Amino acid sequence: MTDVELVSNCIMATRIPVSVSEALSRRMQNGALRVVTPAQDGVDLCSNDYLGLARQLGHVCSTPAHGLARLGATGSRLVSGSTLAHEEVEHFLACFHATEAALLFGSGFEANIGLLGSLGGRSDTILYDELVHASMRDGVRLSIARSHSFRHNDVDDLRRKLQRATGDCFVAVESLYSMDGDCAPLQELCALCRESGAHLIVDEAHATGVYGHQGEGLVQANGLANEVFARVHTFGKALGYRGACVVGSRELRDYLINFARSFVYSTACDLFSLRCIREAYELMAEARRERLSLQHLIGAWAEMAAAYHNVQFLRSASPIQGIVVPGNDFVVRLERRLLEAGFFVRAIRSPTVPRGSERLRICLHSFNRVSELAELLSYVDQLQEMYRGACAAAG
Repeated sequence: MTDVELVSNCIMATRIPVSVSEALSRRMQNGALRVVTPAQDGVDLCSNDYLGLARQLGHVCSTPAHGLARLGATGSRLVSGSTLAHEEVEHFLACFHATEAALLFGSGFEANIGLLGSLGGRSDTILYDELVHASMRDGVRLSIARSHSFRHNDVDDLRRKLQRATGDCFVAVESLYSMDGDCAPLQELCALCRESGAHLIVDEAHATGVYGHQGEGLVQANGLANEVFARVHTFGKALGYRGACVVGSRELRDYLINFARSFVYSTACDLFSLRCIREAYELMAEARRERLSLQHLIGAWAEMAAAYHNVQFLRSASPIQGIVVPGNDFVVRLERRLLEAGFFVRAIRSPTVPRGSERLRICLHSFNRVSELAELLSYVDQLQEMYRGACAAAG
């Protein structure tokens, strides 16, 4: 069959539900319609490859090792997909993250919905920071436990909510928040959970690789591994690969194997991926120079940003920075102009962030240069000045 025949055979006159068409139309009218576009060439200031390991991992894992002939997966871990290699990697991950056990998942999203979605009965409570990732929110929705949000990084508000909580109580936070680039007050949260008997869950997605002597994350960097009930470490950020693990007690691992639906009903990770995960961890552990370079760039960004009084910055001591550009239309327009100028930056629009706080999200990497950041800031300042002048002339 030719390509033309394939295309013509795939054309279907399927009737689209009105609700689908209306939802897309509303997104388009609000300037919030998402589209998938290929990654652009240019200065990378948007990927999660904080240490540049994705660039190295391809060379390390491009050819399967001897004896790794079975690259595919044959089923879920509970059917035919589990091997000694899976258990060896999970043992390595547990040791690396200073805990008893680890369990692999296909992604951070799967890990969060499996973990949070399986926890709690009808008389139990899940409390979560209002700015946690969508995967944590979706996991909370899947749970039959009662759930409430608390104000972002507000320990006093969490304390009030804990006083009204019933049954087993779980507190869900991120160690480093992906949109604002700020960190959770982990010491205070651990103290409060210890005092109240609550169980703390920490998503370390954006902190893994960036913080700690070997990139262990913020929980271990703060000496709190024994204080946290469950941690999620994602391999798709600074590790430069894909997948995730939940680390904690052996009982937690056994529980997830039995009740986390995203684990029970998902195909197992293949053997080649296991090798890449292990290699990524080895690279991350040795990436001390890259972590130092990243901290240097974070400081340089803060110093340069202080000179731009007409640009609204989200202040952050992490690799995640933000330039607030209110309005979906304007922030997308700036994104396009920056792409044309060779800067690969992404616009974050509402409803992903609250209306009026739309932003250019800047992710710093160990391989970026100070001169690139200076050029970006100057260009953004010029574009915003041009826009303000055009608005004044029109109005």
